[in-house]
Amino acid sequence: MSETEWIREHAIRSLERLLPPLRVIMAGVVKDDPNGWQVFERRLWAEWPRLFRLLHQLYGTNYDFFYHLGAILATTAHAWAGRPGQLRELDAQREADPFWYQSQKLTGAVCYVDLFADDLAGMHERIPYLKQLGIGYLHLMPLFAAPEGNNDGGYAVSSYRQVAPHIGTIQQLADLATALRNEGISLVLDFVFNHTSDEHEWAKRARAGEREYEEFYFLFPDRTIPDQYDRTLREIFPTVRRGSFTWDADIERWVWTTFNSFQWDLNYRNPAVFCAMAEELFFLANTGVEVLRLDAVAFIWKELGTSCENLPQAHLIIQAYNALARIACPALIFKSEAIVHPDDVVKYISLQEAQISYNPLFMALCWEALATREVKLLAHSLATRWAIPQGCSWVNYLRSHDDIGWTFDDEDARRLGIDPYGHRRFLNDFYTGDFPGSFARGVPFQANPVTGDARVSGTLASLAGLEQAIHEQNGALTDLAIRRILLLYSVVLAAGGIPLFYLGDEVATLNDYSYVRNATHADDSRWVHRVAYHWRDNGIHNDMAQPGGYIFNELLRLIALRQGQEAFGGNQLEVIASGNPHVLGFVRTAAGKRILVIANFSEREQQVSANRMRLFGLSYCFRDLNGGSEVAANTYFTLAPYQFLWLEPYT
Repeated sequence: MSETEWIREHAIRSLERLLPPLRVIMAGVVKDDPNGWQVFERRLWAEWPRLFRLLHQLYGTNYDFFYHLGAILATTAHAWAGRPGQLRELDAQREADPFWYQSQKLTGAVCYVDLFADDLAGMHERIPYLKQLGIGYLHLMPLFAAPEGNNDGGYAVSSYRQVAPHIGTIQQLADLATALRNEGISLVLDFVFNHTSDEHEWAKRARAGEREYEEFYFLFPDRTIPDQYDRTLREIFPTVRRGSFTWDADIERWVWTTFNSFQWDLNYRNPAVFCAMAEELFFLANTGVEVLRLDAVAFIWKELGTSCENLPQAHLIIQAYNALARIACPALIFKSEAIVHPDDVVKYISLQEAQISYNPLFMALCWEALATREVKLLAHSLATRWAIPQGCSWVNYLRSHDDIGWTFDDEDARRLGIDPYGHRRFLNDFYTGDFPGSFARGVPFQANPVTGDARVSGTLASLAGLEQAIHEQNGALTDLAIRRILLLYSVVLAAGGIPLFYLGDEVATLNDYSYVRNATHADDSRWVHRVAYHWRDNGIHNDMAQPGGYIFNELLRLIALRQGQEAFGGNQLEVIASGNPHVLGFVRTAAGKRILVIANFSEREQQVSANRMRLFGLSYCFRDLNGGSEVAANTYFTLAPYQFLWLEPYT
């Protein structure tokens, strides 16, 4: 018998053993919905062989493996039974239309609730604004209970079932999810599952000496084992703490803390941790969350002698959670967040793991092309690293709550004649305004004095030159900055996947340097771009004479154009050689439609051979969707500074 056959046979036997008593336990719960229980069992039988294999690979050597298997199955059944009727209806809709997130009509937005709308009640009032923007996917940054003061922007979670008091209550969150869903907007939240706050109940009970919860974390009596691990680990926040461990004087133990000292890493070698986090995942799904952003996925499994990043077991854990979701709450999908090497980013993307994923490489290289005025690294990346499994989607963004890291592949750079180390130094200098002639006004983040590594913080408008232009009261520079911003938006909207906007960027919000006066933010430059939304400036959205108003209305127009063009759906993208080092070109194809996109990343006029474009566009005549004019492919196209064209061929 092969290993595959053995696994399948034991999977079937285990379910045949576990299911009858579970039916008895659940009989009283599901008596009002026997058809629903049949649906649950159908999904269970479909996913169980995969789930069993994954859990066996992770925990099969544990002596109590089948005990934990039963606990996980019971947790899943109770999660399904507790799922509200509206969400079960959504499950059925999404099973009938599993690739709903590939529609060109889906546009995303992300924000902090307190910065955008004060609280959850305020978010209800902002739904019309989201509808005006054409948003169908709303990511609310961490809003759960967290320690007072520095809590890593909410990523130190003290309870996955309590909203931070100043934001609202869990019932208000569920009500908001319903209101959003009724308006065609999917709620997206973070699933911070690599670590908890040191104020989480599990951490408190570990501190109290409860053995069960001590085993939820990595606790060491001395530096012997931490020193062995540290030899192969990289430092994530080198200006905060050297190494990856923190001494806790209360329990006299070293605690594994990859990020901050108050964020305790969870021990997924313990199957009880997997089951406990599954309960939290189901709770969020049943609150009405439709997409979970899996935070820090690269770090969730530890292995001595390795970097403890992107290990195979991390993928097994996510795939197992994916299988559980397919059983209990199939409307839920996962979004991967892995700010790692491009080769590793794509490994998390599949229908069996994370169906959608942030695209940090695309984001970083859009900024790289803007700084260099050359598109070779961006074009190479799109040509060689864009493809992902069928049915999956990129989430493409220009800015987020986080910093910008230059995550391009070193060999890709060398192949194009670029020194990767020197190029990253140049980009950091350029976007922090230290390079002669730079238009950017960014702030360095986590500069490592040993390696020379650094990242960059800043709003989209400040990085694109608008802050400099306004400060210098220079109309010509203002015009160029606006052109850069709209160019970046045009590329993200046209490229495919789900375009995602950090709210505030659509009205050209500038850096806010007052964060340094806040003791809990002063050491984290990312707060320079985490700016409160200026709702008091009521006229900004309609004032076309102001940069913010002009950019807002142009963005509305571009979003509407995209949503009306089926060719912008899905992810299929073909890079074309424009013949001009400053001009990016690609073709989007979907539903039998084609659109040719060309974009000038230079502040100088550029020309592109019309014959070259004609070969890819299959026509002599185009209609520019952006400008509304007809374009004849006779001799060459002339592109004004930072101009872009969305060309639809016609005969």
